[in-house]
Amino acid sequence: MIPYKTIIRLDKKSCTPLYIQLCNQLIQLIKCGVLPPSSRLPGTRWMSDTLGIHRKTVIAAYDELVTQGWTEASPARGTFVNSLLPIVEKRPIPGEKWGEDTLKIQQTSGFSFVHRKHLDSTDARFPEEGLIVFDDGVPDNRIAPIEEIARAYRNVARKSYNRKHLSYGSVYGNRELREALAAYLNDTRGLHTTPENILITRGSQMGIYLSARLLLGEGGIMVVGETNYRSANKVFTEAGGKLERIRVDECGIVTDDVEKICRSRKISGVYVTSHHHHPTTVTLSANRRMHLLELSKKYGFAIVEDDYDYDFHYSNAPILPLASSDTGGNVIYIGALCKIVAPAIRVGYMVAPQDFTDEASRLRRVIDRQGDPLLELTLAHMFRDGEIQRHSKKALKMYHERRNLFCSLLRKKLHCYFDFQTPEGGMAVWVRLRGNYSWDEIKEEALKNGLRIGGSCGDENDPVEPPYPGTRMGFASLNTDEIREAIGRLEKTMKSIGEKAL
Repeated sequence: MIPYKTIIRLDKKSCTPLYIQLCNQLIQLIKCGVLPPSSRLPGTRWMSDTLGIHRKTVIAAYDELVTQGWTEASPARGTFVNSLLPIVEKRPIPGEKWGEDTLKIQQTSGFSFVHRKHLDSTDARFPEEGLIVFDDGVPDNRIAPIEEIARAYRNVARKSYNRKHLSYGSVYGNRELREALAAYLNDTRGLHTTPENILITRGSQMGIYLSARLLLGEGGIMVVGETNYRSANKVFTEAGGKLERIRVDECGIVTDDVEKICRSRKISGVYVTSHHHHPTTVTLSANRRMHLLELSKKYGFAIVEDDYDYDFHYSNAPILPLASSDTGGNVIYIGALCKIVAPAIRVGYMVAPQDFTDEASRLRRVIDRQGDPLLELTLAHMFRDGEIQRHSKKALKMYHERRNLFCSLLRKKLHCYFDFQTPEGGMAVWVRLRGNYSWDEIKEEALKNGLRIGGSCGDENDPVEPPYPGTRMGFASLNTDEIREAIGRLEKTMKSIGEKAL
């Protein structure tokens, strides 16, 4: 006899009706083989007395089981488990923990699948209370124009003629946003683009992924800096490509190395963060920009230009991107609004020759039918009204002040431990070690002092990306008080490590 009184656990305080709770738990008994096909359920009167509930509740649960096809009702005989259900191996009755254990999803798969060891195994996480983070260089979401976005979004959603944007739209992205972006990029970056050359993406990472999938076949060569944006490297590897690493110095990637490679074998593309090289923050010099463009025309490869923080340049007018001087249709220009607004605003763009954006749109449709049409329309209106531009200027001024304070304190208090150059732009400083120290040791000791260093120094256990000689310390997401406190905690960390070494 099945101990229904023990294994059926009904919660009268739950918002789920009792008859649904009973129905669901009887379904679990059927799935577990405790109630096999053709077995008879107890009578409704007996079940109501046993469980201490009204008989009508049991009748409603039994009726629901019949409606869903789990049971069959036979007049004058009772209710039986559907005889057509497959027979399953009976599991032990779990007793009082029935409701918890039976419904819990298994954490170990019962099937095989492909493990990709080169992909990141960690996820972004919110810092614990009191913890300060030196991130990879992200904007301060506390200054994001949330009220302006909310107001513009309400205005867009309120208008009845915008209801069409709740349906399926263009895989290229909202037309008004592409028009606004074309005007913005032509004005601020010196591009000569049209809406037809623009594909809206969910951030720059999607643009890199689509480019990699279209450019690289199995064994296709992508040239990258010996220090490079790790997430891009992983995308190229995932796409089946082979990474060919070249030197990076104070003038950016060494384009002579690109030419040397091209003389001996065919390459698919060169990935470059020309404005502020990731992770070292150096700017690709003008002569190397022209050299790289000449090489791309001569040898027929693509330049994937990831311009992730063009809008944040402090020392002088920013150098225009490679895409502004491209006359051969060789540059795929990738950017995002995430850095200007906030990381959660997953709207980016790819600018390329139209035949390439056409093909990228077809590939994008396979993995993501479209973006967020209402959000894209909202951002288009914010561009039109100048909201994005005003916020960008406000953030630029704020991040400039934070960079100056961060670099001043780092040089004043920690110059004997770290070597760095004040970056001309961006949201992070590339910091290298002086002396015989270890980033792993520094990270571990810093956590004890309430400081997490999460920049690009690498992981010794990463099979694709060996550790880099430095790390990025992001300053943009910290206010001035937090910067002072963070430098103080880092100073305490380094002194503690120094004392241990004595």
